[in-house]
Amino acid sequence: MTDAFVRFWGTRGSIPTPGHRTRRYGGNTSCVSLRVGNALYVCDGGTGLRELGVSLMQEQPNDAIEAHLFFSHTHWDHIQGFPFFMPAYSSKNTLYVYDATREERVRQLLLGQMRSDYFPVAFSDLGSTIISRALETGETLIDGVCVRHIEQVHPGRSFAYSFNVAGKKIVYATDSELDLSIQNVSECDANRDRLRQLPAELVKFVQGADLLIADGQYTDEEYATKVGWGHARASTVVDLAVQAGVGQLAIFHHDPMHADEDVDQLLAVARSRVELHGARISVFGAREGLELRI
Repeated sequence: MTDAFVRFWGTRGSIPTPGHRTRRYGGNTSCVSLRVGNALYVCDGGTGLRELGVSLMQEQPNDAIEAHLFFSHTHWDHIQGFPFFMPAYSSKNTLYVYDATREERVRQLLLGQMRSDYFPVAFSDLGSTIISRALETGETLIDGVCVRHIEQVHPGRSFAYSFNVAGKKIVYATDSELDLSIQNVSECDANRDRLRQLPAELVKFVQGADLLIADGQYTDEEYATKVGWGHARASTVVDLAVQAGVGQLAIFHHDPMHADEDVDQLLAVARSRVELHGARISVFGAREGLELRI
């Protein structure tokens, strides 16, 4: 059976937050890699992508690197690591950039942030071969891995991805304001402990995931002043995981204002909610450098 290795290179949301307050969970913005055999899949290109690139060049200094890049969306904290991704500068390497919009929007915005107004090296000066590919509406098979996507609730559009290989399923779902999709709002307003029902299509997309990596940026109290900002309460992410029968839940896209201790407290509340609903889900905080064998 083929093993999948998931590694977190950047777990922070909105803006990099280096410093002692964030040293355990990390300060780099979103980037997660998935290795299946020799194939490399990368979710998002925040500042964590630079760390991944350095690691790849150290591991494979003389070998060609091939990577499949998936972007949840193109807000700066999810693309700002791309100009610093060292493999992009070598002619030996090939990068496949996938676009769920089927409009080459991702490539155009990656190119745009490398205009001379913003960056000294032009996109056209990158030495690697960069190929844009549109994702199929249903599923796309890439080196034996079945990739699916679904649109999420987020300003400017955002997409979640699922990767299925040899009976294992990993879902990457960041920058999704789940709370705007709750189906039983009035019941949940009356009873905070009530399971928040999420859309059937979304639950089906996540169903049975061995690992769900999901944006749980806010506490319940914080979300009251952040409605419409595009991110979810961690407690609502737990409710999605419960409904979908998820095995492991990684709370991701940590708020830039949250110190490590704040993340710890948020996770404690999330684990209590899992127990409240009688589920058996391993909940943890996504942490830079953490690698999981799925």
